[in-house]
Amino acid sequence: MPIKDSELILNPDGSIYHLNLRPEHLADTVITVGDPDRVSSVTQHFDSIEFQTQKREFHTQTGIYKGKRITVISTGIGTDNIDIVFNELDALANINFETREVKDTLKSLNIIRIGTSGSIQESIPVDAFLISEYAAGFDSLLHFYDSEHVQHNEIANALIEQTNWFASKSKPYIVTCNEHLLKQFSSSKTVTGFTATNVGFYGPQGRILRLAIQDDAMNDKLANFNYNGISITNLEMETAGIYGLSRLLGHKALSMNAIIANRATGEFSNDPKATVNNLITYTLNKLIEE
Repeated sequence: MPIKDSELILNPDGSIYHLNLRPEHLADTVITVGDPDRVSSVTQHFDSIEFQTQKREFHTQTGIYKGKRITVISTGIGTDNIDIVFNELDALANINFETREVKDTLKSLNIIRIGTSGSIQESIPVDAFLISEYAAGFDSLLHFYDSEHVQHNEIANALIEQTNWFASKSKPYIVTCNEHLLKQFSSSKTVTGFTATNVGFYGPQGRILRLAIQDDAMNDKLANFNYNGISITNLEMETAGIYGLSRLLGHKALSMNAIIANRATGEFSNDPKATVNNLITYTLNKLIEE
């Protein structure tokens, strides 16, 4: 049955509503970044760029890097934007825009996030490259979908118990990366971690400017969490949504984090831009090792 116009919204030029992309603009390998300006920081390394567009915070460029076609897209900040970007990327790959029907054969995209993050463990220094093996979502995004089968509820329940989780907050959900991509991108230059995805930058991550927060010990509780030797390592704002929706939609996802702050020691990178650029080149070179 065709998908209704109100559900799959297309622009007059046939592109999908928010991203302003048509199916031919999308490569099978996608890099996501939060900052629209970071798209060009990735594609400056490309041999050529075949297409680019920007609408709102969603900046996209598709081109060739050492023979490999890659799409780079900015998501903006937060899992609410991840919901938009990942549903629309999947629609571009797996829905026929002419018939408005799901294709008989579904495509699985490889999606790599390159983003910044703050460590909450003293042992993970600034300027490190951290790969998120696990992610804990402190937003409610995945609870709006039929998603129990992709969640690790035993870890979530341990997190709730060990942190004395405030009942009025959304129940955490735990999801994992794609195992193949984890092996492909891991090396002596990376550390593997358990990332907490927060719903904000200030109070939700324990920062206090003028507003008191509900639990000013939460970061310490997260740092001390332990489930069968698994500890939470860093904080950011997109990874759990990326992993959850990718699992549900049948895509492969991995989150690469440039650690630019250590919340445990109070340190901040002396050159965060260089750290991010180093992570970009590392990720691009790993992509062509397939």
